Amino acid sequence: MRRSMRRGVAAAATGLVTLALAACAQSDGSGGGGGGGSAAATCTNTIQEPDATRVTMWAWYPAVEQMVDTFNSRHDDVQICWTNAGQGADEYGKFSTALEAGTGAPDVIQLESEILPTYTILDGLADLAPYGAGELEDQFPPGAWSDVSNGESVHAIPVDGGPVGMLYRADIFDRYGVEPPTTWDEFAQAARDLRDAGYDGYITNYATNGNAFNYALFAQAGWAPFDYDSSRPDEIGIDVDTPEARHVLSYWEDLVDRGLVSTDDASTADYNTSLVDGTYAVYIAAAWGPGYLEGLSDADSGAEWKAAPLPQWDPDDPVQVNQGGSALAVTSQATDEEAAATVAMELFDDEATWKVGVEEAGLFPLWNLALDADWFTDRRYPFFGGQQVNRDVFLDAAAQYPGFTFSPFQVYAYDRQTMALYDMVEGPATAEDALATLQDSLVRYAEQQGFTIR
Repeated sequence: MRRSMRRGVAAAATGLVTLALAACAQSDGSGGGGGGGSAAATCTNTIQEPDATRVTMWAWYPAVEQMVDTFNSRHDDVQICWTNAGQGADEYGKFSTALEAGTGAPDVIQLESEILPTYTILDGLADLAPYGAGELEDQFPPGAWSDVSNGESVHAIPVDGGPVGMLYRADIFDRYGVEPPTTWDEFAQAARDLRDAGYDGYITNYATNGNAFNYALFAQAGWAPFDYDSSRPDEIGIDVDTPEARHVLSYWEDLVDRGLVSTDDASTADYNTSLVDGTYAVYIAAAWGPGYLEGLSDADSGAEWKAAPLPQWDPDDPVQVNQGGSALAVTSQATDEEAAATVAMELFDDEATWKVGVEEAGLFPLWNLALDADWFTDRRYPFFGGQQVNRDVFLDAAAQYPGFTFSPFQVYAYDRQTMALYDMVEGPATAEDALATLQDSLVRYAEQQGFTIR
């Protein structure tokens, strides 16, 4: 490996992440931080063993304090000192700033799996393999482990995931005499049939800002946009504009052009209302979707929700995909890497912790400890009429997900994708135009940052 090239690429990546994420981050006034300051860090939780090694952790999981308390009660030699440094971009901006400054990062950090390559190229994460992490591989679905490892290196420990399914309004389909779709061809036909029968909503929404959502849709057709290996950090293959991607995007372009799907931005108040007020008949969602819907207000009182597997392009060769999910990583500034690795590897290796994670935080576990438990597989969801949605949909989706390779500049890639897709649905660009523009912009950017394009 050419170390000078790595330094150049890493420097460029640092600048990118800092600019893209730190601008989004807002200080929450909280303490916490490793890099030599662990013992003095301000903890949100109560430390139960004051004389134990203290490991600082940034995480935004709901109900995380209960999980931390459970870990601390089980360990008299290591204690977690937890802080919520913000969710997603807010936390990443602070972490990137700490890496650039050489101080201020926590010992352990929650990261979305797709962002891991961004921080491995910055040498921001410790390899957990020397602490026995590789021996945990068989405790996770293969795809989940693939997302956090590279060869013998283990960059993080998987926690929760987002296997994708189809959540739909059974009452709407029944009212208009339309069968719920099992393939994408049937999905398009159902969109037409619902409209022809008098339904004035949309079969679903196609959000141009749905970053991981759109990646999942493309991936289901065999799209593999990046060829990247953290052991060769200065090289990358970029193949975004592929026949598979054109096929998928043209499919959605057609539904948009015919007014059968809406194009509202995801994660807005209006979008959330539309999810539950009958505007959309289908919500293509990750496994956290059932809990998310249940937590929204203004839901139709007579709604009947059901969960079904994601529609397939080829029902004889089904492909499962993932949208989101996170992992626990040890940072390169950890004061005591071994103690930090203990936290990353053992925080969620406890059934009681997982019951909190599932029942109160709405997480979909990636640990077989929980995936194989009757209390999880047989769990009934009242919002879905008591349906066992994990058993019916998401367990198979998680088990069959093969993993996915993201880029070390994923924030930029997502931003460019959103712009290209927006130009398609709101401007003159076609699906082919959008993908060609995206391909060119990513290649050009990677070359500017010092990557060799394979």
